[in-house]
Amino acid sequence: MVLVRTETKPSAFGLRSHRPAASDPHAYLSFSATSLQFPAKVLILNGQNACCVFDSMEKQELTTSSPEELKYLQLLSRSFPTVSDASTEIINLEAILNLPKGTEHFLTDLHGEYEAFQHVLKNASGVVRRKVEDLFGRTLRETEKRELCTLIYYPAEKLALVKLSEPEIDDWYRITLHQLIAVCRTVSSKYTRSKVRKALPPEYSYIIQELLHESQTEPDKQDYFNVIINTIVSTGRGDHFIIALCNLIQRLTIDTLHIVGDIYDRGPGAHIIMDTLCDYHNFDIQWGNHDILWMGAAAGNESSMANVIRIALRYGNLSTLEDGYGINLLPLATFAMEKYGEDPCTTFLPKTGADSAHSEKTLRLMARMHKAITVIQFKLEAAVIDRNPEFGMSDRKLLERVDPEKGVLRLDGKEYPLQDSRFPTLDPAHPYRLTEEEAELVRKLKHSFVNSEKLKKHMRCMYAHGSLYLVRNSNLLYHASIPLNADGTFRSVRIRGKEYAGKKLLDRIDQLARIAYLGQENDEEKRYAVDLLWYLWCGPDSPSFDKDKAATFERYFVQDKSLHKEVKGHYYTFRDDEQTCRNILKEFGLENEHSHIINGHVPVKTTRGEKPMKAGGKLLVIDGGFSKAYQPETGIAGYTLIYNSHGLQLVQHEPFESADVAVKEGKDILSTLFVLEFSSRRMLVRDTDIGRELTEQIADLKKLLAAYRSGSIKERS
Repeated sequence: MVLVRTETKPSAFGLRSHRPAASDPHAYLSFSATSLQFPAKVLILNGQNACCVFDSMEKQELTTSSPEELKYLQLLSRSFPTVSDASTEIINLEAILNLPKGTEHFLTDLHGEYEAFQHVLKNASGVVRRKVEDLFGRTLRETEKRELCTLIYYPAEKLALVKLSEPEIDDWYRITLHQLIAVCRTVSSKYTRSKVRKALPPEYSYIIQELLHESQTEPDKQDYFNVIINTIVSTGRGDHFIIALCNLIQRLTIDTLHIVGDIYDRGPGAHIIMDTLCDYHNFDIQWGNHDILWMGAAAGNESSMANVIRIALRYGNLSTLEDGYGINLLPLATFAMEKYGEDPCTTFLPKTGADSAHSEKTLRLMARMHKAITVIQFKLEAAVIDRNPEFGMSDRKLLERVDPEKGVLRLDGKEYPLQDSRFPTLDPAHPYRLTEEEAELVRKLKHSFVNSEKLKKHMRCMYAHGSLYLVRNSNLLYHASIPLNADGTFRSVRIRGKEYAGKKLLDRIDQLARIAYLGQENDEEKRYAVDLLWYLWCGPDSPSFDKDKAATFERYFVQDKSLHKEVKGHYYTFRDDEQTCRNILKEFGLENEHSHIINGHVPVKTTRGEKPMKAGGKLLVIDGGFSKAYQPETGIAGYTLIYNSHGLQLVQHEPFESADVAVKEGKDILSTLFVLEFSSRRMLVRDTDIGRELTEQIADLKKLLAAYRSGSIKERS
């Protein structure tokens, strides 16, 4: 192929451009190859003419297309069958590269708090409010701006309230539609018309396009614009159109959503969050330890199932299990009443808080179910530990060290008093053997988990959009840690006889996590992978856990709180060290000065003066307490990290009361914005990972264009 690569215009070199006849699809610049007096990469056509393709690439040597490259270009020609098609796509992609970078939102540790999560998506962490303020700061009263924002967040609910109190509803429709179109025009301004068009509801696509791209200030267009608005109102389509516009504003305000782990457990609506995500336009998930626990349960790991149920009972939230996934807990309730009916199970009462909706009778039943599944969990976990000596977790087999009659735990030559010594299903001679009733109960629970269609759907979504880590736009995202040694070097972890550390460790774990759910049944590697999912939940060298132990047994049964302590891995010491964070970034191919590690997992305790920025700003911990269980410790209700074309911003959220209060009283989440990094030059799409992909596509399309013009590949009709 002959490619001329230069930034100089053709006319500067005396190239003769000509406009072909309208019927000639083979339009290109032609010139004498021998007249070129500048460094170029040229494709000779019949020894005389050459096709000229211009870009900003540096000098290259003369090359000939390989058979493999030609085969690839032939495949590419199926999507772009003519010179015109390829040229149009190049023009389109070059234009996209010069648009401002889309806004990325980072959230972590949602823990089932679906109302707060959905509200943050609706208000884009306060971005919608700031857009409204920019547009109408001096023309609308504060109450009017608040009402407009509430309408954007909850259009259907707010419309129902407005129609009950608004006497001039048609005027309200007209005024509101003008305001919403102004907001929509602002949030869509950084995107191509094509991208906006794809986001539009089909039934209103043409009308919204006309309203967004026609100026209301031009005299010739004012009547046209107003007639559209009036007709929408007069035909009774005001409600539908307003809802469509509000949903479009919400969608365009967030270009990409990153969930940095822990969607599941503690809160009441993890399944609702997953429903929202599975229908979301652009998102990814970095698996947290609680997500991996559910992945293990869905893959059939009985220990993971027991842990999932135990945590749900611990926090008194069974709606995800029962309402979300149809897990039948009746057999567990029946078993618990039979075996623990006379046991007060005081230490197993759910952590529901003062506003619990459960009756005292229900709480007592949940406490008995809680204890029953906890004892079963310890038995099941012992079997996993015995099957996998490589895990090195034999110290977690504590039932064999319990003396129920004496009421003590014998550990390291000492006896520790138990705060609960009732174990009606424990056989001291065979402490990890399930009773017949327990074994039957486990069988029924496993059947519910592996056959839940909703859980299958959500797990497919979790795997399709998820990974253990993600490198995106110079940022490294993972939920918890990278295992480190005491000197800050990467810790080697043995997996099936081989040692892995750093990036290779996470890559291998990611691969096995997929085998656990998607691998072939009865395969030895799949069996190991299913057990590994449980290890990732609580194993000492797990990058999603990284503590010396999960002191679950001790916290339930042992009075001495010195045994309750879980010692974090060395990562949590070195994450404050800038050089260590730079080493981690380098391990994943990031040496950009503006690269960051983005974590969750460990709540930032702002009440104690802790800051989310660490290691000189190289590491950002954005777990601020979405989960209500953590909010007394954190003092806030979560963080959102925003990465837009101007830089990085951290948004700190106050507790969210409810969607109902937000609609009726116009109460938004109170948020505080902190600018972490700001650039006077706006980042463009060409500066992002997508931009690099588009640049490669452009280079391929230019090669295809040259191949068409050289006759190496024929155009398709």
